[in-house]
Amino acid sequence: MFFKLILAFTLIPVAEIYVLIKLGGAIGALNTVLTVILTAVIGAYLARLEGTRTLLRLRSNMERGVMPAGELLDALLIFVAGVVLLTPGFLTDATGLLLLFPATRSIIKQWLKKQIQHKMEYRTIDIDRL
Repeated sequence: MFFKLILAFTLIPVAEIYVLIKLGGAIGALNTVLTVILTAVIGAYLARLEGTRTLLRLRSNMERGVMPAGELLDALLIFVAGVVLLTPGFLTDATGLLLLFPATRSIIKQWLKKQIQHKMEYRTIDIDRL
């Protein structure tokens, strides 16, 4: 796990810098910076909208006595999307937008559910220690 984190914290920034340099050369430095700022602002707004919708669905399910497991995963993915969207760069922005849109978030959520289910079946995850 530690090795994966090291790779993530070194490869992702290097890839982002590469893309920023290439794009800056193509459209200019000022336009690149303005685009990064614009995507962060739009992303934060979309994350707020999706987060509010998810919170309302979560509250509705809890009032009806239904376990809001899907909404909790949605909330987690929307939170991650918001954090990633506020990180400067185009690759992280693309990832954040994929997590924000309900259609792609649903696919990612299904994959995440399968991963959690698999880890619980083979006892590689221990809920009691969380």
